[in-house]
Amino acid sequence: MSGRLDGKVIAITGAASGFGAAAAALAVAEGAKVVLGDIQDGKGEHVASSLGTYAAYVHCDVTQEADVAGLVDAAVTRFGRLDGMVNNAGIVGAVGPIDETPLDEYEFTMAVLLRSVFLGMKHAARVMKPQRSGSIVSIASVAGLVGGLGTHTYAAAKTGVISLTRNVAAELGAFGVRANAIAPGKHATPMNASLVVGDPDDLEGALAYMARVSPLAGRAGTADDIAEAIVWLLSDQSGFVSGHCLVVDGGLTSGSPEDPANRPPRRFDTHQPLVREAGRRGM
Repeated sequence: MSGRLDGKVIAITGAASGFGAAAAALAVAEGAKVVLGDIQDGKGEHVASSLGTYAAYVHCDVTQEADVAGLVDAAVTRFGRLDGMVNNAGIVGAVGPIDETPLDEYEFTMAVLLRSVFLGMKHAARVMKPQRSGSIVSIASVAGLVGGLGTHTYAAAKTGVISLTRNVAAELGAFGVRANAIAPGKHATPMNASLVVGDPDDLEGALAYMARVSPLAGRAGTADDIAEAIVWLLSDQSGFVSGHCLVVDGGLTSGSPEDPANRPPRRFDTHQPLVREAGRRGM
């Protein structure tokens, strides 16, 4: 590895699996010290143990402010500072038609997906502002950019993550602190595997399915793709990037169709005479 994060201290929520675990592994490989937070204690401790002495695990329920504050404090106590905060913890959350969505499911989903990001930003900022440096990276989604790609509450929360990121970047730039978001598309993670193949542990099945329907023919999105984006935004290589939402979706939001090999022909797929004013054709 190239040492992109040499000497940096990073805290990551939702780090026991998926994007968070992949980001933790890559960050350590790039020279960082990492504190992993999650509610899946067995998995989180296993991931941290596998990464050696430069990684530690703490229990962190992101719906609880004390836990998020404790994750930040654990990074500072153990490793002396905080250079990066990754707000990654997530769930699918409330599913169903808008007129059938229970309020308590909506509120819990928003707590996990949006309020947790607010808390991560808040407690990272209290350390990073006096330090006058740092990078905050929050996981949004293409569902926050385009309608119809996620459930109602999930989409609303992820749109909020993008907006909150821009606002926080506008404030914290004066302190040398950057804030950015990442909008993944459809990636083979345990959360998505549970949706597409019915088993969160069947990542091979999820990879095969997603490669089949990917807008980038034959190429599934992986957790490592998002880990690379996270590490870039944490590193000094992105030092002049702030308030940005980096889309990592294989071209989905550009209009590239899913399952391109089997899509029906579109209106503009074949050459036609140039269309002019009032419907006239040709040069």
